[in-house]
Amino acid sequence: MKLVGLDGILSASPNCIIFNEIRGLDTQKIKKIKPLDWGTCLLASNQIAIILYGCIVNKESITSMKEMAETTITEDVYDDAYEEKPGPRPPVQIVWRNVILMSLLHLGALYGLTILPSVSSLTLIWTGVCFMVSALGITAGAHRLWSHRSYKASLPLRIFLATANSMAFQNDIYEWARDHRVHHKFSETDADPHNAHRGFFFAHIGWLLVRKHPEVIEKGRKLELADLKADGVVMFQRRHYKLSVVVMCFLIPTFVPWFFWEESLLTSYLVPCLLRYTVVLNATWLVNSAAHMWGMRPYDHNINPRENKFVAFSAIGEGFHNYHHTFPHDYATSEFGSRLNVTKAFIDLMCFFGLAKNCRRVTRETIMARVKRSGDGSHKSG
Repeated sequence: MKLVGLDGILSASPNCIIFNEIRGLDTQKIKKIKPLDWGTCLLASNQIAIILYGCIVNKESITSMKEMAETTITEDVYDDAYEEKPGPRPPVQIVWRNVILMSLLHLGALYGLTILPSVSSLTLIWTGVCFMVSALGITAGAHRLWSHRSYKASLPLRIFLATANSMAFQNDIYEWARDHRVHHKFSETDADPHNAHRGFFFAHIGWLLVRKHPEVIEKGRKLELADLKADGVVMFQRRHYKLSVVVMCFLIPTFVPWFFWEESLLTSYLVPCLLRYTVVLNATWLVNSAAHMWGMRPYDHNINPRENKFVAFSAIGEGFHNYHHTFPHDYATSEFGSRLNVTKAFIDLMCFFGLAKNCRRVTRETIMARVKRSGDGSHKSG
């Protein structure tokens, strides 16, 4: 991690969460930026574009393993200029197929919960492994790596995270990251896929049971998503997503306990498969619902996301949500290290093994400046 000594400027600027991206650049590259360029950035009417230097590896063509052209990274930065269109919302269109499938899934998971006392210890351990792999496919993969580019991952790690993401079965990486960037850019508006102002149920699961608001579709189409399109792993998973879900989310979790230690096929399907899948889904959804409604706002009281320890625990580190929406490109999504943050610990481990690098972090000075400027007074250090 490389931190650049610009904290005096950053802490004084209302756009410091955007300027934090500069810390991801090499110091020598920053020194080469002309003063005119800095002036242009500082005067850019609260929508500041900065340069990301990255190397996107294309799995399908080794010869294309070169640095991408410089790109702006404002696709997940909150757009405070956006205004909702006046008038009533369009009528809600229920997707009955999704309603039926989600109902059946949760009924199956509830039945799986009732048979837990009779499940073998090996099956319980396997269920825990599948839960952790699935969750990391979302938190370390679709979220922190591909949605926010908060660190860089090697090809083997990206393949693992894409595979884990298929086990989680929450839409392919490309679609997940696109919707999440729209969520950050237009948070708590009609353009937010899971707008928490529409209530807990809608933010939790309801948004998946109805057609998207036209504003969500329109804003999603306007994102370039050049980094995702240039990532061979992302596009390979997108092309083969249905098959990967059948294998990773359903077949492998069911097959392993049935084949290797003779767990009953029904138990293998209900617990490591359906119950595990349902728990991962709801843990992820709690970030959209509970973490946008209940908790403190120590970094920015002007936004809805909160610090919620229960969500942090259940979603392996994603519950420090006021911090995350204030500093979206911090790979830890928290200032408190790996506390209730298994995802950060996993990324740190990958860095130790040389499979990840360039983890973006916000300096202590910038955090405290933001706390003093816009926090609700609930901030506690340590």
